[in-house]
Amino acid sequence: MSVLDHIEIPVADGALAKLFYSRTLSALGLSIVIDIPSHRNKFGGMRCGYGINGYPCFWIHDQDSPAACIHIAFKADSTEQVNELYKLALINGGSDNGPPGIRHHYHDDYYATYVFDPDGNNIEFVYQSKI
Repeated sequence: MSVLDHIEIPVADGALAKLFYSRTLSALGLSIVIDIPSHRNKFGGMRCGYGINGYPCFWIHDQDSPAACIHIAFKADSTEQVNELYKLALINGGSDNGPPGIRHHYHDDYYATYVFDPDGNNIEFVYQSKI
C-alpha cells in the first residue's frame, strides 16, 4: 500500500509532455482520466491526470518554467516491463539516463532503468522481485 495519494509536476510544454507520458505510461495501464481545459485552470494552460480505474494519481500541468528537476519512480510488474517502458520513453521524446539492469548498489533484486522526460525530470521504472 502506498501512502501517497497523487503527484503533480509542472511541465514547460504541455502538449509534448502529454504525448510523452500518454504513450509511455500506457504500458503500466495508466491513461488520462481527467483532462482539464485551460479556461478551467487557475493559471491557464493544460492540466491532466493519469490513473487506473478512474482515479488520477499522476498529474502534469503547464507552467512557464518547471521547478527544479525531480525524480519519480514508477513500479513495474516485471523486468520485461521495465525494458518495454525504457523503449517507449526513448521513442516518445525521453532520453537515456541509465539503461535497464540490476542496480546492485541498492540490492541484488533491484532492476531499473532511468530516463529524462522532455523537461529533464529523472523518471525511473523499477521492478523489485523480492518486494
